[in-house]
Amino acid sequence: MAAAAGAQEAAAAAEERRREGARESEGECGDEGDSDASADGEDEEKENEAEIQRLEEQLSINAFDYNCHLDLIKLLRQEGELVKLRRARQKMSELFPLTEEIWLDWLKDEIRMASESTDREKVYELFERAVKDYICPEIWLEYAQYSIGGIGQEGGIEKVRSIFERALTAVGLHVTKGTAIWEAYREFENAILETVQPAAGSIPSPEQQQTLCAQLEKIHMLFRRQLGIPLLDMETTYAEYEEWSEDPIPEAVIKNYKKALQQMEKNKPYEEALLVAETPKLAEYQAYIDFEMKAGDPARIQLIYERALAENCLVPDLWARYNQYLDRQLKVKELVLSAHDRAVRNCPWTVGLWNRYLLAMERHRVDHQIVSENFEKALNAGFIQATDYVEIWQAYLDYLRRRVDFTQDSSKELEELRSAFARAVEYLKQEVEERFSESGDPSCTIMQNWARIEARLCNNMQKARELWDSIMTKGNAKYANMWLEYYNLERAHGDTQHCRKALHRAVQCTSDYPEHVCEVLLSLERIEGTLEDWDAAVQKTENRLARVNEQRVKAAEKEAALVKQEEEKAEQRKQARAEKKASKKAKKMKPGDKRKVEDDDDGEWGQEEEAEQPSKRHKGDGDSTHVEEVEDMEIETGLFGRSTPARPAVSSKQKEKAAASRKEAPRVLHDSAKDNVTVFVSNLSYSMEDPEVKLKELFESCGEVVEIRPIFSNRGTFRGYCYVEFIDEKSALQALGLDRRIVEGRPMFVSPCVDKNKNPDFKVFRYSTALEKHKLFISGLPFSCTKEELEEMCKAHGNVKDIRLVTNRAGKPKGLAYVEYENEVQASQAVLKMDGLTIKENVIKVAISNPPLRKFPDKPEAGRTSQSMVPRQIYGARGKGRTQLSMVPRALQRQSNLVTKTENGMVQNSPATSSASTEEPKKMSNADFARMLLEK
Repeated sequence: MAAAAGAQEAAAAAEERRREGARESEGECGDEGDSDASADGEDEEKENEAEIQRLEEQLSINAFDYNCHLDLIKLLRQEGELVKLRRARQKMSELFPLTEEIWLDWLKDEIRMASESTDREKVYELFERAVKDYICPEIWLEYAQYSIGGIGQEGGIEKVRSIFERALTAVGLHVTKGTAIWEAYREFENAILETVQPAAGSIPSPEQQQTLCAQLEKIHMLFRRQLGIPLLDMETTYAEYEEWSEDPIPEAVIKNYKKALQQMEKNKPYEEALLVAETPKLAEYQAYIDFEMKAGDPARIQLIYERALAENCLVPDLWARYNQYLDRQLKVKELVLSAHDRAVRNCPWTVGLWNRYLLAMERHRVDHQIVSENFEKALNAGFIQATDYVEIWQAYLDYLRRRVDFTQDSSKELEELRSAFARAVEYLKQEVEERFSESGDPSCTIMQNWARIEARLCNNMQKARELWDSIMTKGNAKYANMWLEYYNLERAHGDTQHCRKALHRAVQCTSDYPEHVCEVLLSLERIEGTLEDWDAAVQKTENRLARVNEQRVKAAEKEAALVKQEEEKAEQRKQARAEKKASKKAKKMKPGDKRKVEDDDDGEWGQEEEAEQPSKRHKGDGDSTHVEEVEDMEIETGLFGRSTPARPAVSSKQKEKAAASRKEAPRVLHDSAKDNVTVFVSNLSYSMEDPEVKLKELFESCGEVVEIRPIFSNRGTFRGYCYVEFIDEKSALQALGLDRRIVEGRPMFVSPCVDKNKNPDFKVFRYSTALEKHKLFISGLPFSCTKEELEEMCKAHGNVKDIRLVTNRAGKPKGLAYVEYENEVQASQAVLKMDGLTIKENVIKVAISNPPLRKFPDKPEAGRTSQSMVPRQIYGARGKGRTQLSMVPRALQRQSNLVTKTENGMVQNSPATSSASTEEPKKMSNADFARMLLEK
């Protein structure tokens, strides 16, 4: 009784200190409220009420808006709306795990309002919810200290000890913050010790002596347990134990302490790395996790994962690795299911986490009703891709299929499975297609699996055929592989009649590989068919292949006609440009200047040696954008004459000066041996004055520049590109970072100097073409929209890491932009809020960035009928330029393979050219062409 009374006094003192702190806090809040009210109380109150109403309406539309929840809670707490505040916190906690700061604010508010024992029990329940969201030492410490206030109740001391023990299990191993829990626990036991000490000068009774010894042993045990764990500032704890203990410290305790001290030295580098690292510290945490995984202590591995997740709760991959460890190693039901539940609440948009959660619930035999409820939550989580819904439906259907006992003809589980399949098909057809404007399951994998289950497990081929018939009507009848899937199912579980029927339909409908299905049909009839069946199959396949060949010949002729038409147009444009150029020169040329013009023309060929090759080298560079991709390709093919910027007029003095300098200075060709220390710079302004000086100032920041060699035409005008040679390779690599730098109003292109003749597969490709869930693609922007204006609009929905406005080669905006957020959640929220907004009378479109792959012409393949029917030429990586033929003298052009048609309708190459067509023509440089022309 004395111990309980003393402990109650200590608890009362602690509670009084807590209440004093609460009163001070209330006083501070009151003072702040008075100062606000004195300024413009009524106006601010009305504004806050309107803002609260707006936030509540927004949450009714999208309950998963995390930032909206935070803003609403902050406003309600500021206004003192306690009932609404409690309700808002409750709603948020049902959808998301709350951070340490949110929980501590909520708990302090509830503790301040708790006055009766029933209120205390509600606070206990709130603490229990708080410690389940994240492993937070501060919350556990607050929980333990609050429980001391109820020590006077029945079983109060044991309850406090129970909470402290749970706190030690949860965070007692925390290297930097675990010490606070141990010290608080010892302080509590020391307070109990003071109450059982006998009065001065009195002799304790045997019962008192026994109680005293038991309490001393509890404190001894706490010290010994703590000294066996690697914690920060262990030396201080050891010195405190030496001072407190009247007896010498046992050797076993000293041995454990030294062992823990050595372990602490191994942990120190990782703790120091976390201390100095910047958020999110993912690399540092991963290194720490790998270190603990090698040691193999499950408790320590779990704790370091929890520490990492407390700071990176929105990283799906981290949750996935943690859950995988728990599933495969610990396998503790409560721990595993809790981690999976927190993972999907933190990252509800990640379908992989939901799939693992469903598997974990099935593995630990969770009630079917709970599994179904969690699946419904997954459907409402708001996935980013249509295929994610197919994936989650398939995972749930797999779970339902494993519940069915197929030895019975009918069961409740089987009917539920069939009902779920039907619902899945309907859901993907209506909900998903309406939201994403595309089918998440174009190949009908859900229906295919349903048909296989009906055929193989339920022996219901009639239902399987109905399902396959539905699959084929959804646009899959033209694919040979779909027919062969159905044929294999009929072959395994059906009969020959339906197999034959399926293959006859396949021969009729297939458009991608009709030869293949024809072979399968003939193979079937060769093994099982009668003579009549064989004759019918042969006739059907021959007729079908004849129609296919006829269609391919027509397509080939059409393609050949288009190619010829393009060549004729190119020739016409070439002649028109030549006539226009000749007429201009005739107007400006004086008598006796004919020789000068001829000299200039010869000089152009010499200059092309340097000009042509870099342009080809730089072709691989381009932005991977949805629309910019196509436009960049058009501009780059225009480098040969279609879209080349107009060259500025050059005065006669400039011409004379340039001609004089050309005579004095010998022409220097680029040395390919210096490619590794050279960068190729293009898209510069043609009107740039003294480009060497201008560019040297810019590139010297990257390293010592050996030479800057701008390329000029024979008329003395700058051609918009140059070579920059550095003294070392490191400087050249650093110079690539200047790519897209604006120089005189144009984005400058900087690329590696690589000879495309020697490295034909080399491409400079800067931007990703994969789905980027944390990045947005915005179209429809006004051309006047600046980067600052767009950033101001986007940062309201999350932390913006980077913004890139897409421009053309002249640096003019295209109305497109890429916005990169810190994580997928912020990006998805921004899509919901910004898509369809009006900016300066322009309605913008916002979507998750998913750039298309660059499309290059397919290389000719041997054995393809469609390829062999058309005369082909080897073109560049981006196809044939419009004026490519003008750069090849007619005498050097190879004669195309002649296409002739035999009596039986087959197509063959002319004998005169067939042998030559099999050999790849030797590639020739512009220098070779120039040399051959001069020989003429």
